[in-house]
Amino acid sequence: MALKRLILELGMGVDLTGADYTKAAVKAVRDALWHNSLTIANAVGQTPHDMHIEATVGVPKPEQVDKAAVAAVFPYGKVTVEAVEGGLEIMNDEGTNLTLMANAAVVVYLDIPEKK
Repeated sequence: MALKRLILELGMGVDLTGADYTKAAVKAVRDALWHNSLTIANAVGQTPHDMHIEATVGVPKPEQVDKAAVAAVFPYGKVTVEAVEGGLEIMNDEGTNLTLMANAAVVVYLDIPEKK
């Protein structure tokens, strides 16, 4: 058996006023997930808990993302989260408030038997 990449979902999340990197990352992952209902595992004789999920979130300061909080968004599967440099910060005119944008890529793999 080998892990096969089956799904790629993309999302964007914004924290308008708090510059909370985790909050924006969680919103980006939810945006990616909440646009679908993944039934592919059942279609190949597996359960959603068999999914291997890799979530990558891009924010300007990846070290400020609580990866466990992002992983907790997923209802099932074996989840890994990586925070990388990306996203966008937008300062207001007065320089007193920051809007933060995060991007997420969620890749789902299943262990599928090799063809003979």
